[in-house]
Amino acid sequence: MEQKQEAKKIILSGIQPTGVFTLGNYLGAVKNWQKMQEEYQCYYFIADLHSLTIQIDPVKRRQQTLQAFALLLACGIDPEKSLVFVQSHNKCHAEMGWIMDCVSQFGELSRMTQFKDKSSKHPENINAGLFTYPALMAGDILLYQADYVPVGADQTQHLEFTRDVAARFNHNYGEIFKLPEGYFPKAGARVMSLQDPTSKMSKSDENPKATISILDDEKTILKKFKSAVTDSEAKVCFREDKPGVSNLMTIYSAITGKTMEEIEAEFEGKGYGDFKAVVGQTVADELKPIREKYAELMNDRPYLEEKMREGAERATYIARKTLTKVKKRVGLLMEK
Repeated sequence: MEQKQEAKKIILSGIQPTGVFTLGNYLGAVKNWQKMQEEYQCYYFIADLHSLTIQIDPVKRRQQTLQAFALLLACGIDPEKSLVFVQSHNKCHAEMGWIMDCVSQFGELSRMTQFKDKSSKHPENINAGLFTYPALMAGDILLYQADYVPVGADQTQHLEFTRDVAARFNHNYGEIFKLPEGYFPKAGARVMSLQDPTSKMSKSDENPKATISILDDEKTILKKFKSAVTDSEAKVCFREDKPGVSNLMTIYSAITGKTMEEIEAEFEGKGYGDFKAVVGQTVADELKPIREKYAELMNDRPYLEEKMREGAERATYIARKTLTKVKKRVGLLMEK
């Protein structure tokens, strides 16, 4: 008798539609998402409800949401293998977010470092959504009974919050939620700014030379790497006191799979000019098919809308199962 195949573990991740992914987003997270499809049941969504905490022109927000969806597909996320959808297309998220608000404590929300950071940076727009953001995020995760959530250093606190809220709900109303764990990809690279290698590469950087967009063309990429900050030693090696060179080595390693020792040996006796040219060309070659696929997808709006609709239907079907149980447990009168 054949053994029943064990169900794949569920990984869930959301990405905000706040502009085109950087090389840092790609190497740190998105590149791994493609690989994870084979091993896990992957759920990816465009977190457009979360983006409402920031003031963006509505036309631009709609366009960025469509672009982010197309970018996921262009980066190799297969809607036949993974669940890909837009958050606001599944109304369960808003309902669950409110229920999670009511299970969350004011004190624990006020301790969130991301709220403190964003409040200090944008004192003119400290809205309630920014404060309750972690509760909506908890709802996003718990709706799908996710086993794992890919987290960076800045999201670890939010995952712990989600686990605390889930445990509290389970204690008060009975076991419903699985407590999600952090997923820390082995190959995820922390990519720093090309102009200030002590800071993380960011799409909000005001210096255009500092950041590589995954839609930059080859000429632009090569030019940006040519002007990347290094040091005066002219030796390719990975050391703490060489942040610029170490950053370029990290990028090269993440794409080629070569170790730092192999990279040092490859560029032994060569100058930074040669090194930066090779890294730049490697990045350009890696991103070219993504840029081409993205252009193709953005020229096929009906296909994108069809895939968004299919994703929303499937996401709603899965999430509604959990939401219905939650609503019953908290004592909401169910519709007949």
